[in-house]
Amino acid sequence: MRILSPTAILGYGFPEASLEAGLARDPDAIAVDAGSTDPGPCYLGSGESFTDRAAVKRDLRLLVQAAGTAGVPLLIGSAGGGGAAPHLRRDLDVLREVAEQGGLTLRVALVHADVSHERVRAALNAGRIAPAGSAPPLTGEALDQTSRLVAQMGVEPLLAALAEGVDVVLAGRAYDPAVFAAPAIAAGHDPGLALHMGKILECGAIAALPGSGGDGLLGVLGDGFFEVEPLAAERRCTVTSVAGHTLYEKADPAMLPGPGGSLDLTGAAFTQVSERRVRVTGSRLVPSAGYAVKLEGAARVGFRTVSIAGCRDPVMIGQIDDVLATVRARVAEGLPGLGGSHLGFRLYGRDGVMGELEPRRDETPHELGIVIEAVAESQEEADTLCALARSTLLHAGYPGRLSTAGNLAFPFSPSDLRGGEVYRFSVYHLMEVDDPLELFEIEIVEIGGAPTQDAPPVSEARR
Repeated sequence: MRILSPTAILGYGFPEASLEAGLARDPDAIAVDAGSTDPGPCYLGSGESFTDRAAVKRDLRLLVQAAGTAGVPLLIGSAGGGGAAPHLRRDLDVLREVAEQGGLTLRVALVHADVSHERVRAALNAGRIAPAGSAPPLTGEALDQTSRLVAQMGVEPLLAALAEGVDVVLAGRAYDPAVFAAPAIAAGHDPGLALHMGKILECGAIAALPGSGGDGLLGVLGDGFFEVEPLAAERRCTVTSVAGHTLYEKADPAMLPGPGGSLDLTGAAFTQVSERRVRVTGSRLVPSAGYAVKLEGAARVGFRTVSIAGCRDPVMIGQIDDVLATVRARVAEGLPGLGGSHLGFRLYGRDGVMGELEPRRDETPHELGIVIEAVAESQEEADTLCALARSTLLHAGYPGRLSTAGNLAFPFSPSDLRGGEVYRFSVYHLMEVDDPLELFEIEIVEIGGAPTQDAPPVSEARR
């Protein structure tokens, strides 16, 4: 069983030569992840996509053609980035354009991942929701504030969609390995090995050397093993690169929890079987006592304005915490009506990445990049807060100051940049379900126009 993963995320791109190399290996399915929570809660809350539409269209055009040529299904998970209804609709619209412009007829299974507030509230009242990781317990108030909710599907809804004999499975929010594992599980392969292979394939050639999110891998499943290798000749998979990616985004190196169970990797073994290919054995799926899916929800908290500045005055840098405390006090005095707003400073060059966890925080850097962040209930209030903080810091006096010129250097004009709406993850919890399919509606649609002689319908190619 051969699964072709062309890229880390739909829209990240890939070399056409790599795709051709993958097609030469006669894949049984092409699968690609299209989203993530990595870019934060804004995209889920706003319904916007973090992937560029033109880039997604380019990738989809090539992948639809490739799937049609090979006569295999194309699976897309976490459509549009966030996997909610607006994201699914965006990618369906792009797919429709590709089909119409290519003279293709495509039968598409849409797998919806949106969950109603009422359903989640009923589960909360029934004691069927628990925090995921370090999230606080879910409250009714947090649920009321949530603008959009999705559930992360496992392989079961994808298996049901594949059973419809469609050309494309376009799924909402999905467990990252699921779109890669589902075709293999449907063909009777071991779920543990299929999911572990999906874990490697989900990020494309990031699991190879040199790593790249804009290139692909081929996964091959056999009896008791799977193998992965890159599609580009200049890359290679090694035991270290594949084992290292197995640890990617995992709190526990031995166990990977997912919908319906955990992937137990304590017995996994990695073997270099050629210069570019690694074999993995021993991965197994341990089903959980009950079936739970992860809920993701985002709530709007206001609007953001930021200003970016640089400082190279060693006297100011040496007492930057006191200077910022003075600025905060003066801004609070000047804008008493914005007491519920947020004013933050990120100091790049000292602790902008790790904050208070930075072990070298007490060292005095020779320069600082300062990001001023203002969040308020309206964009205008955020603008006002940021402007006052920026001008106050620009002209703040401090002991040892030798010049009356500005303290900051601004790389951009205008210096204050509107960031728009701000969201936070308000729901990041596990919800028990009786049936892995119960939250995920499957809708079959046919898209495209009349086929041309040069571009037969993909569904006809598959038959």
